[in-house]
Amino acid sequence: MEVKPVTAYLGLGSNLGERRHNLERALEFLSQRLRLEKISSIYDSEPVGNIQQPRFLNLACQTSTTLSPPGLIALAKGIEAKLGRTGGSGAPRIIDIDILFYGDQVIKTPELVIPHPRLTERAFVLVPLVEIAPELVHPLNGKTVKELLDALKEVQGIFKWEGS
Repeated sequence: MEVKPVTAYLGLGSNLGERRHNLERALEFLSQRLRLEKISSIYDSEPVGNIQQPRFLNLACQTSTTLSPPGLIALAKGIEAKLGRTGGSGAPRIIDIDILFYGDQVIKTPELVIPHPRLTERAFVLVPLVEIAPELVHPLNGKTVKELLDALKEVQGIFKWEGS
């Protein structure tokens, strides 16, 4: 039985080392297993939560994959490890790869929550996502990502990166 490809959206971020190079290498590794259909510009953003760390470079990408959600998160975590990520959530990192959406699926397990649980409050995710998929609808609240971004009160501190 042939597995039908699913459109998944990923968010990538880096705030350690050669940030742009880290994003490019992560995309290169992703492209070996997924079809990258759209890639946003790169955005420079302030850290959220633990603000005593360097600024991030972020981007979003639209992919086509036959990997299951657990397979996709395993791929993302494997790439993070290959690029040298250490530390947990909130720590500075060489690379961070999050699954934002996987088709219109809603998944809630201890290992994986899709859509990403905090994407509706994160301008650094929504700004690049709106660039490539403004009409993408969040399956839980029925709003487009453009509407979610417009509803955010705080979008300062995010700039299209000059080297983008």
